[in-house]
Amino acid sequence: MTGFDFEITSELSGTRGRTGVITTPHGTIQTPAFIAVGTKATVKAVLPESMAELGAQALLANAYHLYLQPGPDIIDAAGGLGRFMNWPGPTFTDSGGFQVMSLGVGFKKVLAMDTAGLGDDDVIAAGKTRLAHVDEDGVTFTSHLNGSRHRFTPEVSMGIQHQLGADIIFAFDELTTLMNTREYQERSVDRTQRWAERCLVEHLRLTAERADHPYQALFGVVQGAQYEDLRRQAARDLAALRRPDQAGNDHGFDGYGIGGALEKERLGEIVGWVTDELPEDKPRHLLGIAEPDDFFVAIENGADTFDCVNPSRVARNAAVYSYDGRFNVNTARNRRAFAPIDDECDCYTCAHYTRAYLHHLFKAGEMLASTLCTIHNERFIVSLVDRIRTSIADGSYAEFKISFLKRYYATA
Repeated sequence: MTGFDFEITSELSGTRGRTGVITTPHGTIQTPAFIAVGTKATVKAVLPESMAELGAQALLANAYHLYLQPGPDIIDAAGGLGRFMNWPGPTFTDSGGFQVMSLGVGFKKVLAMDTAGLGDDDVIAAGKTRLAHVDEDGVTFTSHLNGSRHRFTPEVSMGIQHQLGADIIFAFDELTTLMNTREYQERSVDRTQRWAERCLVEHLRLTAERADHPYQALFGVVQGAQYEDLRRQAARDLAALRRPDQAGNDHGFDGYGIGGALEKERLGEIVGWVTDELPEDKPRHLLGIAEPDDFFVAIENGADTFDCVNPSRVARNAAVYSYDGRFNVNTARNRRAFAPIDDECDCYTCAHYTRAYLHHLFKAGEMLASTLCTIHNERFIVSLVDRIRTSIADGSYAEFKISFLKRYYATA
């Protein structure tokens, strides 16, 4: 018994979509589910208790950032990530691989990219300095905090994530951009596979060494950018990878992440390639999406869970979701709008505060603006995916999809 399991509970007819239950040592996750991002062991501006109240089932933090501050040894000594941040439910940690792209080339933290004018392996975002360098053994980082140099390898990432103690952890991978050439993507997929094998071996060693700690499920990460053959190859290779534990029993990955930059208009196609090659009885996590239309596409093509910083990030810039689309609450038309962000939303913010008050908070530079809008945005996205899950289970998915998207994007 590991304390980790996945059960499919229903299927979406005519698609790869399904509902299910992920069981972890710290609770269950009903899937499909949106996993809110608390990069540094906090969803910015919001109490962990508020995240539980708005319906979040699990939170994801980032191994790289927590390695730099406060340090994985401190979190380990505190009893693990959940106890450290007073979050009782399941937790995820990203491996740090995302920083290979975001620090390495300085691009915004989005995975759905515009593909115009691509094809340069040495590309760097305007005004940015390359802070990460990849080689066969791992990645050398320059800290964005103080300029100190650090080294991440598959083994280092596993060690950090075991100390952090999340229920679901990810193999260390190289996240390329759509700017990279086909030749580089090929090399990167092969390197990520070699790193995945090293991660699995080290994970099994650490699991045995830390047998007194709750079991941590390891997910392999599928890369391959926009290339069907590379995506399918990566998925097949990861699915086939097995290594013996300390007792001589063979183990593979507990689940799989679908990573990498991709073209938004090809999201479903790419996710479908990957899920076709992965085992049906293992959960699949799509890294880095949070736009409403993307959820429907990803779920129909077999993704079970998702994470993204977007709901909290845009909230801090006054952008809020509503069933009639996204808008900015700090615009002039909301100055005297004595109504909630959305009349149909059941979040704490909509129950107690008006657009006019939020408008005032942003104009006054008050921190409460970020807190209230983040609560709303996280609840909106969590609730949307919950409603998708319910509609799959009760057979009303097609009708719900049409009605939601037609209304949300009516003015798009």
